[in-house]
Amino acid sequence: MEEAIDCLGGMIAHAIAEREPIPGPAPEQRGRHVPVPVWIAGKYALYRATRERGLSNMDVARRLGVTETVVRRMLDPDHTTSPEKIQTALAFLGKRLVAGLEDAA
Repeated sequence: MEEAIDCLGGMIAHAIAEREPIPGPAPEQRGRHVPVPVWIAGKYALYRATRERGLSNMDVARRLGVTETVVRRMLDPDHTTSPEKIQTALAFLGKRLVAGLEDAA
């Protein structure tokens, strides 16, 4: 499972960096699913929210009152972004990121 989570995180990071579409989750099978890793979850949520609405980085920047560079960094998998900045951006897009806790077994 750890390898699957790591692989999913890498795939999401690559897709965001290349501005490629990311398919939504597949239907859960036999009670098993691969969760999005915490290290990329916020950027993934922001990326999906902007794509769902067809917004460019400039559109998001205008809504947030920041430069496009700030938004680009928020979406950059290699750039550290505070969770508060991600939450603020998601709130402007009418979204929020919700964390869950499950048994590891």
